[in-house]
Amino acid sequence: MARRPVAWVGAIVLLAEAVGIALLNWFLGLVVDKQRMSLAGLDPHAMTVSTWIGGALFGGYFLLCGLVLALTGARDRAPGRFGRLLLISCAVVHGVLGAFCVGLVGWPAFAFMMAVLGLIVLTLVAYEKQGREGGVPAAAAGPTPTTP
Repeated sequence: MARRPVAWVGAIVLLAEAVGIALLNWFLGLVVDKQRMSLAGLDPHAMTVSTWIGGALFGGYFLLCGLVLALTGARDRAPGRFGRLLLISCAVVHGVLGAFCVGLVGWPAFAFMMAVLGLIVLTLVAYEKQGREGGVPAAAAGPTPTTP
């Protein structure tokens, strides 16, 4: 099955997306700073710093999601509970971002967001199926009853 390559491709795409989001927010912060832009009387420097902090946090979030996918692909094992919740939240974020991308950026951005969403969901579903089929290992199931 192709679950390892899908997890690796998803990890690479999420890592590239993390860098892209961080660089985009850095650039937007520079634009706000150079133009001395203000929104409803807010300090332009505060807007610049908050843009940079938001970009770092959002980029870090995607970086962490990419690392979970990379570990999943490297180990060929389903992510743990925290990793699964992180990937589910990342899939939801990509769905919402895809909905916004249609109106703000266009259909190619929507297609990219849906492709990343598909990679995340396919990884989650492929490793979930493995967990159901494989069952619990004999050592983890505990002692087996013996009949006299």
